[in-house]
Order: sequence, then C-alpha cells, then structure tokens
Amino acid sequence: MAGSFRQGLHRIIGYSTHSNNRFYSSRRLQDRVAIITGASSGLGRAIALRYASEGAKVVCSDLRPDAIEDEVSTHTLISQNGGRSKFVETDVGSEESVQTLIDLSTQEFGKVDIMVNNAGIAAEAENPTPIYETSADTFHSTIRVNSFGVFLGCKYAGMQMMKQEPYANGDRGWIINIASVLGLVGKSGTICYSSAKGSVVNMTRTAALDYAPLGIHVNAIAPGFTDTPMISSMAANADVKAQIDAVHPLKGLGKPGDFEGPAVFLASDDASWITGAILPVEGGYLAQ
Repeated sequence: MAGSFRQGLHRIIGYSTHSNNRFYSSRRLQDRVAIITGASSGLGRAIALRYASEGAKVVCSDLRPDAIEDEVSTHTLISQNGGRSKFVETDVGSEESVQTLIDLSTQEFGKVDIMVNNAGIAAEAENPTPIYETSADTFHSTIRVNSFGVFLGCKYAGMQMMKQEPYANGDRGWIINIASVLGLVGKSGTICYSSAKGSVVNMTRTAALDYAPLGIHVNAIAPGFTDTPMISSMAANADVKAQIDAVHPLKGLGKPGDFEGPAVFLASDDASWITGAILPVEGGYLAQ
C-alpha cells in the first residue's frame, strides 16, 4: 500500500520539486493522527501529502478544500491513493472553529497526535508597506490568522493531547508551528507579517516549556521565501524573483517539498529530545 500511495501521488501531482526523490518506505508516522491547517495549498498541502505517505491519518483544514480551481483537493488525493483523510472547514482565527476542528478530528480518528499550525496570510507580499502607512485593520487581520490562529491551535490541540494516554516513551503529542525567517529578522515593508511571525517564534518556545512536563513537543519551522500561492505574484516579476533568489544562497527560491522532511522529523520519534526549537529551512538566508 505504501508504494502504491507514493507512486500515485507522484503520477497525479507531478511533484516538480526535490520531493520527486523523497518517497520513503519507513512509515515513520504510521497510524498517527495529524491535523494540518492551510492544507489546501503550498506548504500545508506538501506536508499533508507527505504525512499520508508516511502512514499518518490526515485531517486537512482550510477555508475551502480546493485552493486552485480544477486541482484535486488534498484530502481527496490522499483518499484516492489509499490513505485516510478528512477535510474540516476551519477559520483558524475563530476559537469556536478551532475547537470544532479538534473535536471533529477526535471523533473521526479517536485522537490527535500531531498538530501543524501552518495557515497564514501575507497582505504585504503584494504590497510592501512601511509601518507609518500600514492600516490598523491590516495589522489586526494578519495577527488574527498568523499569531492568534497559532495560539488557538497550540492551546486546543494540546488540551486534547493531554487527555490521551502517552506512548511507551512518554510522548503525548507533537505540535509544529510554521513561523518564518521574518520572525527572526526584520524586513522593511512587512511590519504585520514580521510581527506575527516573531510572535510565533516566542510562542513556540513558551508553549514548549508549558507542555514539556506533559510529554508534548512544540517546535517551529522558519521557512525562507518559498514558491507558493502566497508569493506567486511577487515571483511572477522576473526582477523581483531574481532579487529573492539572490538572498537565498542555496538554490534560490524554496519549494513546498523542501519542508516535508523537516516536518516529518519534528513529528517523529527521531525528535524525542527536541522541544522549543526553531528550525530555519531557508536556503542560507540567515547565514548572511
């Protein structure tokens, strides 16, 4: 079944990134239940598909199941290739909606092992704006999704994990937050996005300390600029894309597939003594 699942994904979605060669048979997440917010496209879609190929039961969460017209939805693609998946419409900035996500996931699969808080917005990607011209509404809407949404995901997924019996090694769950290099360094014109992602960085560290005595890991991945719908309009401009490539010494602009392996690692037993870590996956962006 594992081989047919991976071959099916490769055939249907084409995996044009490095992930063409990243199909493993280890089944490192076998029978674990994973929720991924923002699973309909970009990093969330790539992580969801990889988790399924590693044996996880995947709950795909987003505002809509098909982010791109005529594209097979993430949860449908998983199911078509022999995996188990469910879609739950979720507004991550709504406490009630996130609670419902956790409840429906638990009802469907009996538990929640992994929570990937990936959903995010970036109004400034198309229109970089200095702080003195940024509207309060734009700031609030960005914080609502990119910071408050992560808080809710950490809180309610963690509360469910606390109810569950630990694994033999004492672990009860794995929470992975998607931060950004702009949560670690600043960039002019991105006051909303950078502030929200900076919040995610320290939220991850603090939540890790709160949950550590309970056997729940909390870590974050900090992506560099990545070829996803979020920045597609920027990358469409050849001059802008060249500038983005230039500040990522290793291979230029990232691809969604670059985050699959790190996301699996942080949700696996290989990360048994890791919590509160911020893992940059950014092609050398921060090395300069």
